Amino acid sequence: MAAPDSTPNPLSTPTGSTHQDARGQKHATGHSPETPRTPFSAKNTFYDYQEERKLQQEDGKYWAHHPSDMATATSTATTTSNNLTFKNVDSIEQKLLNPSTSSHALAPEWPQQASHSSSQTDPFYEPPQADQPKPILNENSPLINDEDTHLSEELRSLYESFQACLDLRDKYIGLSKQRLVDNPQSFDSKVIHQSIAKGTAPAHPEWNIYPPPPKPHWRANSDYQAEEAWDFHPRDSRDQLQDHPASPRLEFDFDACTLPGQDGRFRFAIDSHGVYQIYHVNSTATPPNTCNNQPVFKIPTIREYFLDLEFVFEAISNGPAKSFAWRRLKYLESKFSMYVLLNEYQELADMKRVSHRDFYNVRKVDTHVHHSASMNQKHLLRFIKSKMKKSPDDVVIYRDEKYLTLRQVFESLNLTAYDLSIDTLDMHAHNDSFHRFDKFNLKYNPIGESRLREIFLKTDNLIEGRYLAELTQEIMTDLELSKYQHAEYRLSIYGRSTDEWDKLAKWVINNKLFSNNVRWLIQIPRLYDVYKRSGLIESFEDLVTNVFQPLFEVTKDPQSHPELHVFLQRVIGFDCVDDESKPEKRIYRKYPLPKDWSTSQNPPYAYWLYYLYANMASLNNWRQSRHFNTFVLRPHAGEAGDPDHLTAAYLTSHSISHGILLRKVPALQYLFYLKQIGLAMSPLSNNALFLTYERNPLPLFFRTGLNVSLSTDDPLQFHFTKEPLLEEYSVAAQIYKFSPADMCELARNSVIQSGFEMAIKRHWSALFPSQSIFVGR
Repeated sequence: MAAPDSTPNPLSTPTGSTHQDARGQKHATGHSPETPRTPFSAKNTFYDYQEERKLQQEDGKYWAHHPSDMATATSTATTTSNNLTFKNVDSIEQKLLNPSTSSHALAPEWPQQASHSSSQTDPFYEPPQADQPKPILNENSPLINDEDTHLSEELRSLYESFQACLDLRDKYIGLSKQRLVDNPQSFDSKVIHQSIAKGTAPAHPEWNIYPPPPKPHWRANSDYQAEEAWDFHPRDSRDQLQDHPASPRLEFDFDACTLPGQDGRFRFAIDSHGVYQIYHVNSTATPPNTCNNQPVFKIPTIREYFLDLEFVFEAISNGPAKSFAWRRLKYLESKFSMYVLLNEYQELADMKRVSHRDFYNVRKVDTHVHHSASMNQKHLLRFIKSKMKKSPDDVVIYRDEKYLTLRQVFESLNLTAYDLSIDTLDMHAHNDSFHRFDKFNLKYNPIGESRLREIFLKTDNLIEGRYLAELTQEIMTDLELSKYQHAEYRLSIYGRSTDEWDKLAKWVINNKLFSNNVRWLIQIPRLYDVYKRSGLIESFEDLVTNVFQPLFEVTKDPQSHPELHVFLQRVIGFDCVDDESKPEKRIYRKYPLPKDWSTSQNPPYAYWLYYLYANMASLNNWRQSRHFNTFVLRPHAGEAGDPDHLTAAYLTSHSISHGILLRKVPALQYLFYLKQIGLAMSPLSNNALFLTYERNPLPLFFRTGLNVSLSTDDPLQFHFTKEPLLEEYSVAAQIYKFSPADMCELARNSVIQSGFEMAIKRHWSALFPSQSIFVGR
């Protein structure tokens, strides 16, 4: 007689047996002794809700009759939770979201007193492999299972991709010398004294600011504070310091500026890829002044740039990366809200105890403002009327083969000074400019006439920009009277010819447009297609040459462009501007080099940004070796259009303007947070052009911890008052409910983002006490 089959039928369900659980307790069940009780049945693949309700009732009865076990389990779970990591939290949340999991499954496992072989009853049982280590569970180890092992591999890959993105930015910023420590302007007496104390020789001599800044009118209480207060001034110019605002502004004297000689070590030339390279001069070569083939400084190639850009694209588009970044950003936002709830009143009390400091007398820098629109409408109207009354016979323009006076220009428009008003100028961006950047550009023309823009708002015209220089001097005077407001104005270099730099520098020098409250940026409009259609240039390489050739010439020999050399000492960086909402048509499988880009199609944003970055990086390396000030790249990015513009700016730029599209890319937003990349945001400008005020992500970015500041963009189009920066702050405080501490923090961020000299920034806000911040991000 054959032996009976010892394998039980998996579909049979014996009744009347008992089941021993993980705690060693016995319960009457309707299933086999070894089969675990779950809502899932082998007979039916569907989820059994009635079985789930029975399990929940049994769980409740058990914990009600065994409170001691519940307390023990709770304490053990608490001990275990102290060692949880992000992967454990995610795995537990997945278990909590699973409706088939009972409370027994969420409790820590205990050693079983009586075990049964699951292999004899479970048809889906798989024996463990010999090479797989069993998880160790004790009171010092977190919960581990197979899902957590898989999740840890996913997180490891995620962390590696984020770290690679951070390293890529460090690589590009380091090679282009955009860090704070790379700029010779950052080496004031305090930094040099710290270097000497640590035994490290300073890399650069102390930077001399000319004209020197005004000395503080207050007196410190202690010797240490007095030394710190005076430490921001260059030692060579302390005897020239003036009180503010009692004495007038120190007049700029061009003859007092020193001009270094020619650099015989290097020469420059544009390579086949459209990037200016620096080469060693080989004195033994024939003919003389030839150079070696290898560049002195390493600049990333355009192929390397696009490969790195593609890597960042893939990293921030990864699903787990977006989920992880979103969770972290929400955590940071919640952390700020918790801090406010706990410390709001204490913070206000601490602020009241600070003498002579409130929002009105902390330094504020307008980090993003265009010079040709830096005045308000009333100021421009008053200036035009004044010129029509006092100087009507000034010859101001050449049109239709004849010279016209100011009176003749307005007679041709059938206008008098009495007819002019704010509404007549029509330069404010109203509702008709929303999502219409073309109409917004027309707002730069007073009364809709381009000839008036050429007369009053251009630096290169028949009167050599005299009217705009007078307007600028009035704006500078207003800033100096306010004392605590500063601005970084954008001046335009279009790239149509190589003499634009000399004309702009002479306009600044001859009109003595120097102020301790003002620094300059150079904005380069992306208008290659316009210049190509008008026949001004033949290829994109011509535009690159027109923009950067004079800069390399003046770096090699400052005496070849003396005004430009002095002007560049007050220039802090480059901007790239235009309408980002324009579609970018990909007509090439592989982008051609600048010398081959001769079509009327405008290059894409990433292409523009690379050639600005690469040529600026080569220039910065040379200027740093000569102890000249270096430049940073601060383009417009993320205002409209493709969010990929932000990725290109992340790799190449020191900081950006706008950045409102970061709200759509959480992984990239998290990278901006980690590197503390500056965002100069303009909510009133966005409200008129692309995004309504209440939807602006500025308050969200601020609560999350991004390095955001407020700026005006174009006061002529968006503001009404004499102090547009304070108007920007006041509207934000009312709409976004910013506290005084929040407002001061935004002002401090503007100082950090600004390009003012290190000595001045330290005096303003006691910034950069540690070398970690000094080195930069």
